[in-house]
Amino acid sequence: MKSDPSASHQPSPAPFSMDGFWLGFRRAVLTTPGILLFGMGFGAAAAVKGLTFLDAFFFQSLVLAGASQYVALELWTDPLTWTTAFAMAAVVFTVNLRMMLLGAALRPWMGGLPGYKSYPALAIMTDPAWIIAIRYHREGGQDWGVYVGACVFLYLTWIISVVPGYYLVDALEDPTRFGVDLVMPIFFITMLVPVWRGRMDAAPWAVAILVALTVKAIVPGYWFVLAGGLSAAFVAAALFKDEEEVDG
Repeated sequence: MKSDPSASHQPSPAPFSMDGFWLGFRRAVLTTPGILLFGMGFGAAAAVKGLTFLDAFFFQSLVLAGASQYVALELWTDPLTWTTAFAMAAVVFTVNLRMMLLGAALRPWMGGLPGYKSYPALAIMTDPAWIIAIRYHREGGQDWGVYVGACVFLYLTWIISVVPGYYLVDALEDPTRFGVDLVMPIFFITMLVPVWRGRMDAAPWAVAILVALTVKAIVPGYWFVLAGGLSAAFVAAALFKDEEEVDG
């Protein structure tokens, strides 16, 4: 009796433990200064735009989209029309298309989980949580509680940060005054360094940078985010396929 060849490609369910959850939670604590300042900046910007506190709070809680929230807020009008709401949603969708690639990268690890477990976890995924999780997995870890713990901490910190930001609007109207725009890039670089695997990563990373800069220069909007991510994914897939053929 022949076995189903596709079955060997299906990841086995990853384990989950509260120890892993708290490990991810603790690792995410390192992001607190950047997340707080970034989220407070949005609260301040929302106050300047004339949003009520509840508007800003639910915006922060339901969208959970970091930089694209700032971009969408630039389109905010009072009263808010359906046309403006659609434009805001389109901007957030475009900037966050990169989440499709981040989610795909988690499939070898979490792909064996049933949908009722994986989909809610993916719904609160953020870039810092993804980096923490991928770094842990690259180090040999399998407990997906680490990913969930990081996501939960970042989500809670993000929605709480809007409160002081909204009421400290005078100090935080311009977040760049405190270098908030540099905090998260520095965090990403710091977390990505240990994930570097040498020559295998050089080409995709270089292509992503070149494509993103090129698209940003010639195409308006935030399509450069998606273009850079997709180009790196295609290059990485081609290199991985070539290495498999050589090994085979």
